[in-house]
Formats: sequence, C-alpha cells, structure tokens
Amino acid sequence: MSCTVSAVTMMLRHRRLRVALKDTGVEITLASPAGGLPPLDPKSDSPDAQTEATKRFQADPEAQQQLADTRTLDTVRAADFDAVFYPGGHGPMWDLPDNAVSIALIQDFVRAGKPVAAVCHAPVALTNVTNDDGSYLIAGRQVTGFTNSEEDTVGLTDVVPFLLEDRLTQRGGVYSKTDDFAPYVLVDGNLVTGQNPPSSEPAAAELLKLLKA
Repeated sequence: MSCTVSAVTMMLRHRRLRVALKDTGVEITLASPAGGLPPLDPKSDSPDAQTEATKRFQADPEAQQQLADTRTLDTVRAADFDAVFYPGGHGPMWDLPDNAVSIALIQDFVRAGKPVAAVCHAPVALTNVTNDDGSYLIAGRQVTGFTNSEEDTVGLTDVVPFLLEDRLTQRGGVYSKTDDFAPYVLVDGNLVTGQNPPSSEPAAAELLKLLKA
C-alpha cells in the first residue's frame, strides 16, 4: 500500500503523521511544491511542541533523508498512490489555495474515489478545488480546520492572508470545531479533515480505516 504525503512548511504535523502511518506498514512518499527540503517553521522545534512521535522522527535517519529530498508535487500522479495527505502548517495558506498542480492532483484523487486528507491549515488546499460540475468540492460536506480563535491564540490573525475557518464556510463547507487545540477529526465519504496539530494522529488513523475498507 502506498500513501503520498505533501510536506509543506511546518514539519511538526508531518513528523507525527509519518510515524503513525509507518507503524502500520504504509509506504510513504513525501512531496512539496518546490521539492527538496521544505522550510521548517521554528515553532515546530520548540520544546513544548515535541511529542514521542516527533522525537522518533528526528532520530530516524531514513525519515530525515526522505524529508531532505521531497519530490516536487508536479511529479506525483494519483494513479500511483492510494491516498493523499496534506499535513498543514501555516505555509499552505500562501502556497496551496491557488496552486494549480495541487488542485488538479486533489481532483484526480477525488475522481478515482481515493481518500484525501488534510489537517490544521492544510484544508486550505481544498478551498478552490471544484467538482466536474464546477461546484466547490467541500460545498455541503463536513469539514474542519484551524479555527479563528486558534489563529488568534498563536498571534497570527493579522499575518495570514485570510482566516481558514471563514474561507471553509464561504466555500459552502459544513464547518464544525471543538475546543481550541483539542483533537477533532471529521470524515465525510473519502474526505478527512482535522482541526489542529493534536488532530494529526487521529486523522491518520481515520485515513487508514478508509484504506483498509
């Protein structure tokens, strides 16, 4: 079984996800818009951001090598993989909403009936994806993502280009959330979304359920 993960900017989410997926025997391919080593958000390396999963990732030479040499997103084909997982961080807020390669890739996974998952800020990658009839992919579907209050807590409300919670709602998503920084994952068909960093591993678990179905 293969799973492709788009690693963009904040690697904390990716570290947790890779450990959760690797432990189940899933084959993982990492990709990013520019390829190579994606930029690291310094907050991901702060002591209070570390978990057992992130420590394992940092101590895993294979994982570190894979991270240092991610594929460019335009070399990823949905036909070659079983699922795609966008792990989040603030970078996607700038890099992914209008990225034509990412949009087309998600559309290909959707058309093939394959799972698409996104956590934290990464659901922004879904906001401009459309169905074949021109409607927004998330319109009428259960979704979650980083909340307005969580953005305010981290002090970046006036830094991000827009607020993810608002944009998901504007695109017709049936948005819901739980308490700030508590795990929260929604599954709507083959679409999996998680609210924040603590939702990473639960989202990976839900993705695995879909892959095993």
